[in-house]
Amino acid sequence: MNITAAMVKELRDSTGAGMMDAKKALTEVDGDMEAAVDWLRTKGLAKAAKKADRVAAEGLVGVAVSGGRGVAVEVNSETDFVAKNSDFQGLVRGLTTAALNAANVEALRDMDIGGKTGSGAVLEAIALIGENITLRRMASVEGDTVASYIHTAAGDGLGRIGVLVAVKGSDNGIAKQIAMHVAATSPLALSEADLDPVVVERELAVQTAKAMEENAASTKPKPDAVIQNNIIPGRMKKYLSEVTLLNQQFVINPDITVGQAAKDAGVEVVAFVRLAVGEGIEKVAGDFAAEVASMVNG
Repeated sequence: MNITAAMVKELRDSTGAGMMDAKKALTEVDGDMEAAVDWLRTKGLAKAAKKADRVAAEGLVGVAVSGGRGVAVEVNSETDFVAKNSDFQGLVRGLTTAALNAANVEALRDMDIGGKTGSGAVLEAIALIGENITLRRMASVEGDTVASYIHTAAGDGLGRIGVLVAVKGSDNGIAKQIAMHVAATSPLALSEADLDPVVVERELAVQTAKAMEENAASTKPKPDAVIQNNIIPGRMKKYLSEVTLLNQQFVINPDITVGQAAKDAGVEVVAFVRLAVGEGIEKVAGDFAAEVASMVNG
């Protein structure tokens, strides 16, 4: 029977299996969807499916650098205890190393890693560890030199915050310092030109409304021209200096900006990445004792 892409997608959606694993299962059972699910279950994936709806907001970020390319990968788990698990750390480290040859997280999920796909390795870990685990995202940078930094390290190249900084030119250690700066300040973009226009427009609307309200409430209101041409642009300039990396005050030397520090060191910062475990994931509050009891009881 001809195995179509739609069939593979359906099986992936219902089981969480990787593309190669889903295709193999369908091939083994001549396209029978139910039989393919059972085939995957015999490989230890049924336990993974039972846990797939649990919120995974803990875990680790892994970073790796090779030549002029650096990658950061976030793998999530349900609890922070798993971050100390050697099997989980091995999974994250293996996925991160493989990511050096992957274009994006989808490619990483489908990549053959030691005889199994990236998704297959995750599902295997779920069955072994007993928690929902997700390969959430991957980011990469390229430059003449790439420096990495891990904050709250759990192991070599593993931690709760992973940062990569790529520079053009001969690095003398400034890239690592800037990576530490990024971990501390979490800039939104490299420069003003790289900021999402929607973010800028929203901030402009906020600052405009705020300035107008303050002026209306003032006993000595300023002319609208002053508000529009001086106060609002001044506040926007301050905002942009706080959220763009090159314009931020360098934490190691607050007298200069990050951009100036890089220039003084003879390099140009061309890209950065900062991944923090669980950012943007809505965590569900619950009874921790009950959760532990439930895990113990299977």
